[in-house]
Amino acid sequence: METGLLYDDAFLDHRAQDTHPEQPARLTVMWRALQEAGLTNTCRRIPARMATREEILLVHEATYLQHIERIVPGQTGYLDPDTFFSPGTWNAALLAAGGTIDMALGAIHDGPSTGFALVRPPGHHATADDAMGFCLLNNVALAAAAALKDGTERVAIIDWDIHHGNGTQDIFYQSDRVLYTSFHLYPHYPGTGRHQDLGRAKGQGYTINFPMPQGAGLPEFATAFHQVLSPVLRQFHPDLILISTGFDSHRQDPLGGLRLETDHYRALTEQVLLLARNLCSGRVVTVLEGGYNLDILGDCAVATVSGMMEPDPKPLAQPTGNLVRGVAAMIDELAGLLRRQGWSL
Repeated sequence: METGLLYDDAFLDHRAQDTHPEQPARLTVMWRALQEAGLTNTCRRIPARMATREEILLVHEATYLQHIERIVPGQTGYLDPDTFFSPGTWNAALLAAGGTIDMALGAIHDGPSTGFALVRPPGHHATADDAMGFCLLNNVALAAAAALKDGTERVAIIDWDIHHGNGTQDIFYQSDRVLYTSFHLYPHYPGTGRHQDLGRAKGQGYTINFPMPQGAGLPEFATAFHQVLSPVLRQFHPDLILISTGFDSHRQDPLGGLRLETDHYRALTEQVLLLARNLCSGRVVTVLEGGYNLDILGDCAVATVSGMMEPDPKPLAQPTGNLVRGVAAMIDELAGLLRRQGWSL
């Protein structure tokens, strides 16, 4: 299975003027690890290109785009207490968004059916009209919106960054063409993503949150997959699956509190690929969000790409034993809420 890799040195030009966890070295260590594993030679390079205004306006408000264009290009500062910009930021953001869009459209058409977008700045906190949480443009949302405009009927987005992707959720909260689901630490920044939040209007039942307590890891994620996410995905039958991957769910991440291990990223990616092969001809694009421990990021990237290239045909094992307190009850309640929305669980 051919896999695409999106990376550009321009992503390194987005840099804070002071110490910040979202730093260029995040990509440097991942790219080096992929090179050392031989994966940059066996994958197809997907070139970055600048997203157009028309593409950005599929997701973001015109007033927000005008605001960003006025204050960010060539300048240095902060859009909020967490979200910096530098002279290279706007170029990097446009290239990240455009490259991610092309990777998603390529998966649908004549490109590799799977891919990993190693992009900065990240995107899943960016709402239609605001930057926050290190994010300026919502790369995953832009890719989904572009796919829908291109004629794709349904897109599923799975987010396993430790932080809830509030921006992605808000953008598609009233849509029945995008299924958004998130595994995240709760309560944690940005404080959103309750399991009772299911969408609104036509989107009611198309937002699924798995808020996890401190210490949750693969057993809890796997239970949610087996009992809720897998059956819903089979019924939704997406044409494309996008993954917002955050390596900050790793137990060693400094901003963390969940307990995924490096090889768990491969196992989770393989589980999505296994479903995608039966649902959407294996079309899965993974987009980098968070992850801030430079010692483990390279191995996590290698695990993710390896899982795309040579997925284990066996499904994710059903957990045995007790789950972290509160998780089983949350999943049971969520399943009940979703049944009332018409899903068979």
